[in-house]
Amino acid sequence: MGYQFDFSFLPQYFPVFLDGAKMTLIISLISVCFGTAFGSVLYFMKTVNFKIGKFKPLLWIATIYIEIVRGTPMILQILMVYSGSALFFGWDFSPLTAAVVAISLNSAAYVSEIIRAGIDAVDKGQMEAARSLGMTKVQSMKMVVLPQAVKNIMPAVGNEFVAVIKESSMASFIGVGELMFSADIVKGSVYLVFEPLMVIGVLYFIMTFSLGRLMAYFERRLKASDIR
Repeated sequence: MGYQFDFSFLPQYFPVFLDGAKMTLIISLISVCFGTAFGSVLYFMKTVNFKIGKFKPLLWIATIYIEIVRGTPMILQILMVYSGSALFFGWDFSPLTAAVVAISLNSAAYVSEIIRAGIDAVDKGQMEAARSLGMTKVQSMKMVVLPQAVKNIMPAVGNEFVAVIKESSMASFIGVGELMFSADIVKGSVYLVFEPLMVIGVLYFIMTFSLGRLMAYFERRLKASDIR
C-alpha cells in the first residue's frame, strides 16, 4: 500500500502554524522596512561625490559591503550576527533580534541595487531639463527624478518582500519561532515529518501568492496613472 497522509493533528496544532506565519510576516515586514532605509543609504553612498584625493571611500565601502552580502549565504549571515554580536560588540542579541538585523542587512544590499536600477531607468533628459530650469542637483533628484523612479522601484521592492518571506525560514536555525520552526515543533509532537511540511508549504504559498497579486495590482495602478 502507498503512503497514507495523516492530517488529524491539524485542528489541534493549526494555531501553532498560524503563530509561526505571523512571526514570519513580522520578521519580513520589519526587515524589508529597515533594509529599504539602509539600502537607500548605500545607494547614496555610491553616488555622492565625496573624495579623498582621487579616492571615493563611501563608494568603495558601499560596493564592498554589497558584494560581500550578495556573495555569501543568508544562513551564514544570520549565524554570524547571532554569535558575532556578543563576541565582538558585547551585544546580547536575542534570536529574533539577530534574525531581523541579519535579514535587514542582507535585504539592504539588494534594495540598493533595486533603487539604482529604478533611478537609472528614468530618462537622463529629465535631470537635464530640471537643471536647465535652475534647480540644484538635489532639488532635481527630489522633485523630478525620484517621483518617477518610485514607480520603477516599488514593484521590485514588493518582490524583495516576497523573497524575504521565504528566506526568513533560515531564522529557525537560531530558534526563532517562525513558520519553519513551528513545523519542527509539530513534527516532534506528532511524529510525522512530511505532513507538517506540506502545511507550511501551503501557508508560504498563500502569503507569497497574495502579496504577489497585491503588488501586481499596485503596479497596474501606477501604469494607469502614467497613461492618464
